[in-house]
Amino acid sequence: MRRFKFNSQKKRVNKRLLILVLLLTGLGLVALADSSAPQALRGFGDNYYFVKQQGIWAIVGIVTLVVVSQVHYSFWKKIATPLFLFSVLLLILVLIPGLGIRALGARRWLIVGPIQIQPSELIKLSLAVYFAKLINKEKELVAYLIPLAVVSVLIMLQPDLGTMIVVASIGLAQIFISGVNLLYFGGIVLVGGLASLLLVIFSDYRRARLLTFFEATNDPLGKSYHIRQVLLALGLGGVFGVGLGQSRQKFLFLPEAATDSIFAIVAEEVGFVGATLLIITYALFVLTAFRIALRAPDRFSKALAVGLTVWIGGQAILNIGSMVSLIPLTGIPLPFFSYGGSSLTMILLATGILLNISKYEKETVARKKRK
Repeated sequence: MRRFKFNSQKKRVNKRLLILVLLLTGLGLVALADSSAPQALRGFGDNYYFVKQQGIWAIVGIVTLVVVSQVHYSFWKKIATPLFLFSVLLLILVLIPGLGIRALGARRWLIVGPIQIQPSELIKLSLAVYFAKLINKEKELVAYLIPLAVVSVLIMLQPDLGTMIVVASIGLAQIFISGVNLLYFGGIVLVGGLASLLLVIFSDYRRARLLTFFEATNDPLGKSYHIRQVLLALGLGGVFGVGLGQSRQKFLFLPEAATDSIFAIVAEEVGFVGATLLIITYALFVLTAFRIALRAPDRFSKALAVGLTVWIGGQAILNIGSMVSLIPLTGIPLPFFSYGGSSLTMILLATGILLNISKYEKETVARKKRK
């Protein structure tokens, strides 16, 4: 009788995580419909162009989530190496003129028929899966450092510092839980930090972003324009916001209102209180995902869950942190909210993996009780 009850429980996904991901996806579509309307009208003559496109990807992503949540997480261990190598190949192809699309000063997209894909979104998943496999096999430190360095260099050649930071965070978090010597780990973080600083200093674009962060009041119509408009949106929102649909900054004052800067529009309309509730929702998502990782049944699933959680949580922290001027603008999308089919689909796929791992977390508890 006990065994029957245990097996029935084991098949249930974590309901809290499922509710949170559906809530964030729904809120993201509403926010995108609102914030993107002026830009969509100017560019495509349709207020709802962006949200229609995102809605299609949301459906694809949710179907993917449902399917992936039914696939045992060990499947990803079997395809970890070819998936990672394929992702690296795509990162190389995107750098080739004629194959990769150059926009906003970066080469980040590939055209596959009528679809544009962003290989850097796939590499986040494939790196997390590949490193989880390495951890399961208890590989030496160099086995992690070489692929992480290769991926980081390829992403920086696009260039995309924000994505590189997210990818490095995924890799470092998984290396940390692998049981590596803390002195070695500290050395890796120090060298990586110095290398990133050098990349910023010797790049005119990234150096300008950093200087703008420290001198946000200078050049209000030039380099400081973006961050000043972000801060203006936050200030206009006040405590309770200007009201849903009443944003002024979305009327082409705030750059990238539908993508990187969407949090500023949300904060303007719902104010400090609403923005805080959104941040709390993200925090609950991350805490729930980390709890799944903590109770995962084996080394592979634990490492994979940590990597996926750091990916989504780290990306949210980077985006919101840059919007409230705690860190320089990174150009990283806000999970579930920012416009982008590749990003939304991959995040929902990653959540599907977390949900599948959550089915087996009770097994860990049951084993501890038996011991």
